[in-house]
Amino acid sequence: MTQPHSLPNMEDQIWKGITEAISNAQNSGHLPVLELPVKSIEQPQNPGHGDYSSNIALRLAKPINMKPMEIAEIIEDLFKTKTPIKSISVASPGFLNFTLDPDWIKVQVNEIIEMGNEFGNIPLGNGGKVQVEFVSVNPTGPLHIGHARGAVVGSSLSNILTAANYQVQREYYVNDAGSQIDNFAKSIYAQYQKHNGIITELHDDGYRGEYIDAVALNIKAELGHKIDKMDSKEALETIKAFGLALMLKAIKHDLKTLRVHMDEWFSEKSLYENGTYDEVKSKLNKNDLLLKKDNALWFTSSKLGDDKDNVVEKSNGNPTYFASDIAYHYNKFKLRDFEIVVDIWGSDHQGHIPRLKTVMKSLEIDPSRLKFIITQMVKLKRGSKSVKMSKRSGELITLAEFINEVGVDACRFFFLSRSADSQLDFDIELAKQKSADNPVYYIQYGHARICSIIKNAKEQRIDFSNGNVDLLDHPSELDLIKKILNMPEVIHLISLRLEPHHLAHYALELASAFHLYYQNCKVISLDTSELELTKARLKLCEASRIAINRCLTLMGMSTPEEM
Repeated sequence: MTQPHSLPNMEDQIWKGITEAISNAQNSGHLPVLELPVKSIEQPQNPGHGDYSSNIALRLAKPINMKPMEIAEIIEDLFKTKTPIKSISVASPGFLNFTLDPDWIKVQVNEIIEMGNEFGNIPLGNGGKVQVEFVSVNPTGPLHIGHARGAVVGSSLSNILTAANYQVQREYYVNDAGSQIDNFAKSIYAQYQKHNGIITELHDDGYRGEYIDAVALNIKAELGHKIDKMDSKEALETIKAFGLALMLKAIKHDLKTLRVHMDEWFSEKSLYENGTYDEVKSKLNKNDLLLKKDNALWFTSSKLGDDKDNVVEKSNGNPTYFASDIAYHYNKFKLRDFEIVVDIWGSDHQGHIPRLKTVMKSLEIDPSRLKFIITQMVKLKRGSKSVKMSKRSGELITLAEFINEVGVDACRFFFLSRSADSQLDFDIELAKQKSADNPVYYIQYGHARICSIIKNAKEQRIDFSNGNVDLLDHPSELDLIKKILNMPEVIHLISLRLEPHHLAHYALELASAFHLYYQNCKVISLDTSELELTKARLKLCEASRIAINRCLTLMGMSTPEEM
């Protein structure tokens, strides 16, 4: 795969320079030989401390029994300063501070404009195959608000991993086998019979709700003349297939509305129909990891260090969810050759992770290749007041209803605004505001404002394609360029940690940097003597538009040109 055109990763460049300086110091006897800790580069809160900083000297002090300032000064002395780094300095109690070359910073505006929609792309993934499986809600009811968080996290992460040069497949695992689908069919059939004047008692595991009645009426209208002539077994199978198709159609529609795209809708039932489960079962049996006990079949995970064994087949012979999970992940790694698999699960599934990792190891699959993101609960509020997640009828507020009230963009940004593993308070009133207090409005307004500025320039026939970026000397201009240049590092961080919320934070910081620049620097001047400065500032506006546009696009949000 062709490597993407990308800007240098400053953190990697600085760290490389630090490690080379330490290696030289070790070779010359100024520092003892030892294994270095992981990369530690950050951007200081105080601009007076440079553009980047490292605490490596502080981290090495104890292991090598030297003063941090002494270590930092040795590294400073041996660090080979070259573009884009202008200078390095030491600050108490042992920090190394790095300052970028302003001339190099300005030139990057041209690079950003040249890269266009490829700006932010990085070569990290090297074309590796990654699967992101998310949402995967049982197709026994409509999507609700809780499902939306995983949907947004998964789709945004997939976009970002693609920008990091991974081949990404987005997948929905359709649970179309097992008892929950049978209960779904029985629930619809009971409601169907009710409309025929036949009252059937619904089991405790049955599904209730207005949508069940809607599906039953739909089936009656479409297939009633056929179903009424069938015996109950055939009727149930027909209703199951039709009801499943209707629910999947509704789920696909809701996800499309939320701008969530799936490359693959994978059937759980196929694992049993194509022999995948039998193949996995044979491998585990061959490795003496299956045991018949209490009329059930157990995976003896205790042999591999787990606290307890796990049932894969119930006493009635039916496979468990765990059995399906084993076969499904075997399919992902062994049959479809994904290098990395990312499962995005709700918090109620967190306890299943250790046993799945254990069984992967027993199937000769490196468990570290299987990654998990656990999404925590969402709480709704209007200002300071909490809002129930359910309606008076007791049914959960559906995703479609929620999107209709707050809009897709607000839904996506707010669900992405906090780390997936932390509880999210979603303020509905804030999400609907058209003010700077609403981060969605604030970021999108930045994009629209830039589009308006560039449109104005075109109407005045100002050609800024040859603008001289050397004229961008104002601190707000340089700060804005540096903030734009952080984007590849943000993409790198997210791709390594699988934490897409960093993009939402960065987008807000980027929009803030642009608004501050616009406040401090008049872009289009009517003074003809300032035409060259106007052209340079228009170039910076275009670079800012590209960066904000990329953020919004990767988050799956719209990019309005006017507001």
